[in-house]
Amino acid sequence: MNNEKMGKFICDMRKSQKLTQKDLAEKLKITDKAVSKWERGVSQS
Repeated sequence: MNNEKMGKFICDMRKSQKLTQKDLAEKLKITDKAVSKWERGVSQS
């Protein structure tokens, strides 16, 4: 699965659970900026 498809999947699943990026980030103990990057398909090398 490429980064863009994975990002869309994460976004769709988050929204289906009625979570904001911040909510998801808090549950995962990461930053909301990281969630945003995932959803946009931005990979970190």
